[in-house]
Amino acid sequence: MNVTEILNQYAAGVKDFSGANLAEANLSGVNLSGVNLTEADLSIANLSGANLSGANLTRAQLNVARLRGANLTNANLTEANLNVANLIRADLGGAQLSQASLVKAELIRTQLSGANLSEANLSSADLREAALRKVNLSGANLSEAHLRGATITDANLEEATLHSANLTRADLRGSNLSDAELKQANLNCANLQGADLRGANLRWTDLRGANLCWTNLSNAKLTGANLRGADLTNANLVNASLVYADLTQARLIHVDWMGGDLTGATLTGAKLHAVSRMGLKTQGIICEWVDLSPDGDESEIFHISTEEGTQAFFHETLPTVRIIVNAPLDLRANMLLATIYYQIYLKYPILNHTPSIDVGIRKTTLTFRGINPELFILAYLAILPFKDAAFTRQNILALVKNFQASDLNNWEIKDPKQIIQFTTDPELLKVIENLSSEIHFFEAPTQTAIANSSNHSLTVYDHPAFGKPLIKKK
Repeated sequence: MNVTEILNQYAAGVKDFSGANLAEANLSGVNLSGVNLTEADLSIANLSGANLSGANLTRAQLNVARLRGANLTNANLTEANLNVANLIRADLGGAQLSQASLVKAELIRTQLSGANLSEANLSSADLREAALRKVNLSGANLSEAHLRGATITDANLEEATLHSANLTRADLRGSNLSDAELKQANLNCANLQGADLRGANLRWTDLRGANLCWTNLSNAKLTGANLRGADLTNANLVNASLVYADLTQARLIHVDWMGGDLTGATLTGAKLHAVSRMGLKTQGIICEWVDLSPDGDESEIFHISTEEGTQAFFHETLPTVRIIVNAPLDLRANMLLATIYYQIYLKYPILNHTPSIDVGIRKTTLTFRGINPELFILAYLAILPFKDAAFTRQNILALVKNFQASDLNNWEIKDPKQIIQFTTDPELLKVIENLSSEIHFFEAPTQTAIANSSNHSLTVYDHPAFGKPLIKKK
């Protein structure tokens, strides 16, 4: 069946041409929308500018076919072979390409948004500046593919293979790349903001200048990755492997990397404001200085001159406020304590974590976790339920007021006057008094101590009778 016969029959309403042999046929510019070309041979055919929207091309042979500018919207190309095909500027929006083969296919500026390419083979394909919004590429093979400047937002690339792929300046915002294979890929200046890269393999990947803000990289493998100047603000790097990674001048503000392995990594010039330095593996780390300024503007440089200094800096402890009460916590007191702290939280959300509670035979320990600049404020609020509150709070204000510049620096207190704004209003004090009155637990002597991330500790109040056995009033 030749081209003229097919076009005549199509014009007469016939659309089923499954198995047709149209190899090397010239079908440029034709309208065959909705046609059935299942298992047809269209190898080396010229379909440039053709309208094949909604066509069924399941298992069709389109190797080396010319489809430049063709309309293939919502077409079914499941298991089709399009190796070395020219699909430049073609429209494949919403097309079904599951398990299709597009090895070395030309897809420059091709529209593939909403298409299903799950388990497709796109190895060495040219997808420069292609539109791949909300595309399904789960399990697809994109090894050595060219995706420079491609838009791949909100896409599904779970378990996809992108080994040695070029994703320079690609837009991958909000995409799912969990467990993806990205070894030795080029993601220089790529935008991965909010992307999911849990468990992804990014070994020896080029991520220089990449945007990784709010990206989930938990359990990701970043051994040897180049992250120079990358922005990882608010990223999740819990249990990530950053062995020998280059994080020179990387922006790591508010990053969470608990359990991360930084063995042999380079962090000179990294921006580390509000970053926990606990639970990290840092053997052999290279770091001459870090930027601790809130805005990453190098206004607060911390120099590290020795390897011992590096280890000390990256092995901090959990900042805590500890209140020890000279009485065991009973059920009623426990319920009232939770109610009081909730009332304080409603007024002052800074008290947003419940304390860990250790109840002994004679004592109860309440431990609040926080961050260095907020420790005195947390202590100022956490003591409110107790009779010792007034004296404790007076001590806190007096201590901070008399701190020298070095003390303020050790406790990361920017403005000593900031604590004053937490002076509790009379209504809240009245609520607390009504709840805690006549409960022995809240009248017991207390000791309040704080410890920052550098393990500097300070007892801010110690009741004279603390630690002594109490005689209950009859």
